[in-house]
Amino acid sequence: MLLPLPEGPWWDWEVRHYDGSRLTLVADHDLSYHHGLEVVFTDTLYVRCPMHFMDPEFRAPTPEERAEVTRLVGAEPPVLVAFEADGGGTGPAVCLIAAEDWAIRQGRFPRGTSADVR
Repeated sequence: MLLPLPEGPWWDWEVRHYDGSRLTLVADHDLSYHHGLEVVFTDTLYVRCPMHFMDPEFRAPTPEERAEVTRLVGAEPPVLVAFEADGGGTGPAVCLIAAEDWAIRQGRFPRGTSADVR
């Protein structure tokens, strides 16, 4: 699944919140003071991504990735997002997120805030 992201300078990303069920990724051109995009996955089934990453390239999952996640969670998930990103290592981080649902929120959120942070 390709995420239908709105236009924006979304090259700096981080996991802002994850409680085992809800995963919130935030993005902007610089996360030092605020973020302008939140991607919220609900009822997550599988997460493989670094806590902070840059320049993600979202793409359709490969058949092998679909098979891997299906084997691990017991069924093909309704949402399966795949991407490569600069995770600070020697090569791109290959990332997968499987969940029951997702939502995108756009706005101006000050540092340390999110729809999920209480």
